[in-house]
Amino acid sequence: MKINEIIRQRRIEKQLTQEQMADLLGVSAPAVNKWEKGISYPDITLLPPIARLLDTDLNTLLSFKDDLTPKEVSLFINDLSETADRDGRDRAFEKAFNKLKEYPSCHLLTLNIALWLDGSLMLNPQEDFIDKYSSKIEDLYYRVMDSPDESIKNQAVSMLISKAMVKEDYDQVQSLLQLLPEPSSVDKKQLSVNLSIAQGHLEDAARTEEERLITAANNIQTILLTLMDIALRENRTGDARYIAQVSRQFAKILDLWEYNRYVAHFQFYSVLKDPDQCAQTLIPMLRAIKQPWEPEQSPLYRHLTTKRQEKDLAQKYRENILQILKDDPDMAFFRESSAFQPFIETMERESSADIKRG
Repeated sequence: MKINEIIRQRRIEKQLTQEQMADLLGVSAPAVNKWEKGISYPDITLLPPIARLLDTDLNTLLSFKDDLTPKEVSLFINDLSETADRDGRDRAFEKAFNKLKEYPSCHLLTLNIALWLDGSLMLNPQEDFIDKYSSKIEDLYYRVMDSPDESIKNQAVSMLISKAMVKEDYDQVQSLLQLLPEPSSVDKKQLSVNLSIAQGHLEDAARTEEERLITAANNIQTILLTLMDIALRENRTGDARYIAQVSRQFAKILDLWEYNRYVAHFQFYSVLKDPDQCAQTLIPMLRAIKQPWEPEQSPLYRHLTTKRQEKDLAQKYRENILQILKDDPDMAFFRESSAFQPFIETMERESSADIKRG
């Protein structure tokens, strides 16, 4: 980003008007306006106080540090996970926020750090961490909404909508929905694929289509789960059961992660408060978590390369689900049933066997 863009972004983030910034620096408001438009630049003697006022440093202000590349962002996110495992989550969170100070205008970094922090809280929902960081994470998503990259901005808006839904702040949800673009009638991705095929770039074309297929499949699974939830709320149990079965078959046909085959039925039996069926569904579902998804093994996704799922992450996800089963008030019907203890004993035996196998 150029110096004028950095000054404008940081001023807005600090919730300062141009007039307020001008008063604090001892210059005129039109001068600040010209800086932000790139018409003129601050005097060199003003750079240190501007940096201090905007809570940044001269390297960032003068654009000596460019935005990180997607690969650099990915490597840093991996490093955060390793830091959390090695040194603890406190150290990883501190490292994340220090990186944001170093690259305050890198929207891709900000979004990915926010997503990683959110994921960490979801996998291990400690009350003190949630209280300390929830609002900070939300602020990061709001910061990303200024991104000129529509895909980054839209993902941030989507996450904020999810958070507003949890809070039941439906006015905020409606407001945020207005920020998302309507789908275009022109499929730019498909046109790009057609071009790649015409130019003989078959691997690129196949990779793009395979990525689109996975995205579409996940979207359809989300739609099916939503339709099942609506059917259950309308007491259409037979329809909900049918939709759950469609979800299972769809996941199998599209060679999605095996875990996806059981999610709908688990939600279905949870709503019906059927402990025996919950147990029968949960056992293969939790076993599936331990099996890494390797999409390139399917003829549908031969050109995709994915990072192998780490055992530790799978184990944490599994443990998190088990903890929810033990603590969630909505699962009391399961805990109080005769099916619960045998289920827990089965899971503990399998966990012990996994530990012995290393």
